[in-house]
Order: sequence, then structure tokens, then C-alpha cells
Amino acid sequence: YQANQASMAPASAPATGAPAARPARFEALPAPEMEGHGRAMLKAMIAAAKSDGHMDERERELVQTELGRIGADDATRQWVDDELRRPVEPADVAAAATSPEQAAELYLASLLVVDETTTMERAYLDELARQLQLAPALRADLERRAAAV
Repeated sequence: YQANQASMAPASAPATGAPAARPARFEALPAPEMEGHGRAMLKAMIAAAKSDGHMDERERELVQTELGRIGADDATRQWVDDELRRPVEPADVAAAATSPEQAAELYLASLLVVDETTTMERAYLDELARQLQLAPALRADLERRAAAV
């Protein structure tokens, strides 16, 4: 997100003298924000994995890896089970984004989970990008980066 924003900044923009505020790294977030961020990422990954109507083994493994990364407790694992039973709604995923940076992260996480081989997955990603209000240039950059992984 930041690299895209830097490339979009006009060269003639006046300097304010103050450094631009940078979002906190995940590890530096207070515990409640860290939990919210982790749940937003899991919500995005689960919805993307289910966007074609099923979750394959690779998609399940990605969700399990994220659960391990955030040190998920029993309540979080129950929440994940509940999310797995919910219908896929791009608007719900987008509503979890608390900043433009997080919106970009949620879209990128979704891109990394889906394999984009079905029209259902592509339609889901298109609607998610619309709901997240991603600029076309940012969206294209995120898709390029995901394809390079």
C-alpha cells in the first residue's frame, strides 16, 4: 500500500516538513487491535477460500497457519469454525478494514488464498475490491505482487 501511495504522490506536492504517519507494524499493535487485525485477516482468508463454494486442503492449511501465527486460543478457533459456516459476503470482509492499509492487506491476503481459476473466485475478488474501495492502480499492483509469490 505504501509503495503504491508513494508512486501516486504528485512530484510537485509541497512538503509539509512533518514525516508522514506510518501505520504500526502488526507486532507493535496493542493486544486488542492485534486481535482485531488477526480476525480481519482470518475473515478475509476464510471468505476467499470459500468463494468458489468449497475449501480445498491448501486453503485449509493457509487458515491453520494463520491461526498458529496469531496464537489462536479456543475462543478464536470457535470463531473460525463459526466463520466457516457463514455465507461468503465481501461486504462483511470489507467492513473489517479499519484503514486503507488494512483494506489493501485484506485484498492481498484474499488474492494469496484463492487460485483465481474459477469465475466465482474472480467475481468474489472483484466485489471485494469494490467494497474495499481500492484504487484501480493499487488493485493492479496487489494482483501483480500476489502473482509473483
